Amino acid sequence: MRQLKDLIARRAMFLMTGLPALIVLLMLAGLLRKSGPILAVHSFSSLLFGTGWHPLRGEFGFLPFLAGTLGVTLMAMVIAVPVSLLTAVYLSEYAPKLVRDVTKPVIDLLAGIPSVVFGVWGVLMVVPFVGNVVAPLFGAASSGYCVLSGGIVLAIMVFPTIIHVSLEVFGAVSQDLRDTSLALGATRWETVKHVVLRRGLPGIIAAVVLGVSRAFGETIAVLMVVGNVAKVPASPFDAAYPLPALIANNYGEMMSVPLYDSALMLAALILLLVVLAFGVGARIILVKAERKAE
Repeated sequence: MRQLKDLIARRAMFLMTGLPALIVLLMLAGLLRKSGPILAVHSFSSLLFGTGWHPLRGEFGFLPFLAGTLGVTLMAMVIAVPVSLLTAVYLSEYAPKLVRDVTKPVIDLLAGIPSVVFGVWGVLMVVPFVGNVVAPLFGAASSGYCVLSGGIVLAIMVFPTIIHVSLEVFGAVSQDLRDTSLALGATRWETVKHVVLRRGLPGIIAAVVLGVSRAFGETIAVLMVVGNVAKVPASPFDAAYPLPALIANNYGEMMSVPLYDSALMLAALILLLVVLAFGVGARIILVKAERKAE
């Protein structure tokens, strides 16, 4: 009876382990099936690299939306990664206990704020600041609804993810390694740079990947501040139209237009494939970093 229970438990855990992968495969299969009609009319390359989005004329080019998604995500990570890592280093290695105890709950609270609140705050504060202050400093004219505004809002949204994971990574580094480095005459910063950051590199990569995943798929907050103009942005002060915003804005509308529903399903499929490709690539980098650290 004990062996039977053990067998049942093992099989049940195996099935539960395979369920997440099965869900991803089912999502891919469903989106691919729904994208079939438009792929039967247009080649995937022409859709992926097309720049025109005119559903009434049968033009479905996804390049502006991909460029908008990548642009906003890249801008967010350029802002978020250094700020988050330096914050995590300070809280882990330099900050007094009282500061850590006060700051960590605030960071957790930031993670729990709904995205629509970030969007409203972005419209009220970030958009006017970018349009009236930042853009003129660079000699650019902008309404403020642009890639930079979306990047700033997204960066603030991913701060908690990267900071929290990085703190856990730095906390896992043995104190003996720090003490040995200091005993050999290294300064606190040299210890952080050559011991803590080096040993924690795989975890830092994982933190950044989680942050990118959060930024890449974010919809509401970005939708409210980037302008939603279907063109390839040429600068951070240009408006953009990310893929998640395209799906959120248009799904359920104009379904009488031929191929429109299929085009939006293809947009969702492209978004999922990009996220999966990035995740696999990041996993490869993570494995190489772990081997190098060992």
